[in-house]
Amino acid sequence: MAGTIGATAPCIFCEIATNSKSHTILHSDDKVVAFRDINPSAFRHYLVIPVKHIPTVNDLQRNTEDYSLVSHMLDVGKMLLLRDAPHSKQYRFGFHQPPLNSVNHLHLHCLALPYTPRWRCMKYLPFGPIGFIEAEKFLEKIKPVPGVHSKV
Repeated sequence: MAGTIGATAPCIFCEIATNSKSHTILHSDDKVVAFRDINPSAFRHYLVIPVKHIPTVNDLQRNTEDYSLVSHMLDVGKMLLLRDAPHSKQYRFGFHQPPLNSVNHLHLHCLALPYTPRWRCMKYLPFGPIGFIEAEKFLEKIKPVPGVHSKV
Protein backbone atom coordinates (compact mmCIF):
# COMPACT_ATOMS: atom_id res chain seq x y z
CA MET A 1 0.00 0.00 0.00
CA ALA A 2 1.65 3.18 -1.12
CA GLY A 3 1.68 6.07 1.31
CA THR A 4 0.80 4.14 4.49
CA ILE A 5 4.30 3.42 5.80
CA GLY A 6 4.72 5.28 9.07
CA ALA A 7 1.14 6.57 8.99
CA THR A 8 -0.57 6.75 12.35
CA ALA A 9 -4.22 6.62 13.24
CA PRO A 10 -5.81 10.02 13.76
CA CYS A 11 -5.87 11.18 17.38
CA ILE A 12 -9.40 10.81 18.78
CA PHE A 13 -8.89 13.73 21.17
CA CYS A 14 -7.63 16.01 18.37
CA GLU A 15 -10.81 15.14 16.48
CA ILE A 16 -12.94 16.04 19.51
CA ALA A 17 -11.03 19.30 20.02
CA THR A 18 -11.55 20.38 16.42
CA ASN A 19 -15.01 18.92 15.77
CA SER A 20 -17.24 19.68 18.73
CA LYS A 21 -20.27 18.17 16.95
CA SER A 22 -18.80 14.70 17.49
CA HIS A 23 -19.03 14.99 21.27
CA THR A 24 -20.97 16.87 23.93
CA ILE A 25 -18.57 19.63 24.90
CA LEU A 26 -18.84 20.96 28.46
CA HIS A 27 -16.33 23.77 27.94
CA SER A 28 -14.32 25.11 25.03
CA ASP A 29 -11.91 28.01 24.65
CA ASP A 30 -8.81 28.76 22.60
CA LYS A 31 -6.61 26.52 24.81
CA VAL A 32 -8.73 23.60 26.07
CA VAL A 33 -11.82 21.49 25.51
CA ALA A 34 -13.67 19.56 28.22
CA PHE A 35 -16.09 16.64 27.87
CA ARG A 36 -17.44 13.60 29.72
CA ASP A 37 -15.27 10.48 29.86
CA ILE A 38 -16.97 7.78 27.73
CA ASN A 39 -16.11 5.17 30.36
CA PRO A 40 -16.59 7.04 33.64
CA SER A 41 -14.88 5.88 36.82
CA ALA A 42 -16.71 8.18 39.22
CA PHE A 43 -20.00 9.94 39.97
CA ARG A 44 -18.79 12.65 37.57
CA HIS A 45 -15.76 12.03 35.34
CA TYR A 46 -14.67 14.70 32.91
CA LEU A 47 -11.60 15.08 30.72
CA VAL A 48 -9.92 18.39 29.95
CA ILE A 49 -7.61 18.32 26.93
CA PRO A 50 -5.46 20.94 25.26
CA VAL A 51 -6.56 21.96 21.77
CA LYS A 52 -2.92 21.66 20.71
CA HIS A 53 -1.75 18.04 20.42
CA ILE A 54 0.63 17.23 23.28
CA PRO A 55 1.15 13.46 23.64
CA THR A 56 1.73 13.01 27.41
CA VAL A 57 2.84 14.70 30.63
CA ASN A 58 6.38 13.68 29.67
CA ASP A 59 6.20 16.19 26.81
CA LEU A 60 5.70 19.14 29.16
CA GLN A 61 8.61 21.16 30.49
CA ARG A 62 9.38 23.45 33.37
CA ASN A 63 8.34 26.67 31.65
CA THR A 64 5.69 29.37 31.89
CA GLU A 65 3.73 28.21 28.84
CA ASP A 66 3.31 24.59 29.99
CA TYR A 67 2.66 25.61 33.60
CA SER A 68 -0.01 28.06 32.45
CA LEU A 69 -1.68 25.42 30.26
CA VAL A 70 -1.87 22.81 33.05
CA SER A 71 -3.09 25.46 35.52
CA HIS A 72 -5.83 26.43 33.08
CA MET A 73 -6.80 22.78 32.54
CA LEU A 74 -7.11 22.36 36.32
CA ASP A 75 -9.12 25.57 36.72
CA VAL A 76 -11.57 24.45 34.03
CA GLY A 77 -11.92 20.98 35.60
CA LYS A 78 -12.55 22.44 39.06
CA MET A 79 -15.10 24.90 37.70
CA LEU A 80 -17.02 22.14 35.90
CA LEU A 81 -17.11 19.77 38.89
CA LEU A 82 -18.08 22.51 41.33
CA ARG A 83 -20.89 23.43 38.94
CA ASP A 84 -22.09 19.88 38.21
CA ALA A 85 -21.30 18.04 41.46
CA PRO A 86 -21.32 20.70 44.20
CA HIS A 87 -22.26 18.24 46.94
CA SER A 88 -19.47 15.78 46.25
CA LYS A 89 -17.27 15.38 49.32
CA GLN A 90 -14.07 14.63 47.38
CA TYR A 91 -12.59 15.53 44.02
CA ARG A 92 -9.51 14.18 42.22
CA PHE A 93 -7.61 15.83 39.40
CA GLY A 94 -4.65 14.23 37.68
CA PHE A 95 -2.91 12.55 34.79
CA HIS A 96 -2.00 8.97 33.94
CA GLN A 97 1.70 8.74 33.11
CA PRO A 98 3.08 6.53 30.32
CA PRO A 99 2.77 3.64 29.85
CA LEU A 100 -0.53 3.75 31.77
CA ASN A 101 -2.15 6.50 29.72
CA SER A 102 -4.92 5.26 27.46
CA VAL A 103 -4.75 7.94 24.74
CA ASN A 104 -1.59 9.69 23.56
CA HIS A 105 -3.05 13.16 23.89
CA LEU A 106 -2.59 14.95 27.20
CA HIS A 107 -5.79 14.74 29.23
CA LEU A 108 -6.63 15.77 32.77
CA HIS A 109 -8.98 13.42 34.63
CA CYS A 110 -11.46 15.39 36.74
CA LEU A 111 -13.37 13.14 39.13
CA ALA A 112 -16.14 13.87 41.61
CA LEU A 113 -16.13 10.85 43.91
CA PRO A 114 -17.31 8.26 44.81
CA TYR A 115 -15.72 5.91 42.30
CA THR A 116 -18.21 3.81 40.33
CA PRO A 117 -17.75 0.96 40.68
CA ARG A 118 -15.65 1.20 43.84
CA TRP A 119 -12.73 -0.88 42.46
CA ARG A 120 -12.05 1.79 39.83
CA CYS A 121 -10.04 3.66 42.46
CA MET A 122 -7.17 1.29 41.52
CA LYS A 123 -6.72 3.14 38.21
CA TYR A 124 -5.96 6.35 40.07
CA LEU A 125 -3.18 5.26 42.42
CA PRO A 126 0.29 6.80 42.28
CA PHE A 127 2.77 4.11 41.23
CA GLY A 128 5.86 6.32 41.22
CA PRO A 129 6.96 7.55 37.80
CA ILE A 130 4.35 5.49 35.91
CA GLY A 131 1.26 5.93 38.06
CA PHE A 132 -1.42 8.56 38.35
CA ILE A 133 -0.01 11.96 39.25
CA GLU A 134 -2.17 14.53 40.99
CA ALA A 135 -2.48 17.77 39.01
CA GLU A 136 -1.26 19.94 41.92
CA LYS A 137 1.83 17.73 42.36
CA PHE A 138 2.51 17.86 38.62
CA LEU A 139 2.20 21.65 38.63
CA GLU A 140 4.91 21.79 41.31
CA LYS A 141 7.10 19.62 39.08
CA ILE A 142 6.80 21.98 36.09
CA LYS A 143 6.65 25.28 37.98
CA PRO A 144 9.10 27.64 36.29
CA VAL A 145 12.09 28.81 38.28
CA PRO A 146 12.76 32.49 37.54
CA GLY A 147 15.86 32.89 35.37
CA VAL A 148 16.36 29.12 34.92
CA HIS A 149 15.50 27.24 31.74
CA SER A 150 15.56 23.50 32.40
CA LYS A 151 13.79 20.41 31.16
CA VAL A 152 11.76 18.32 33.63
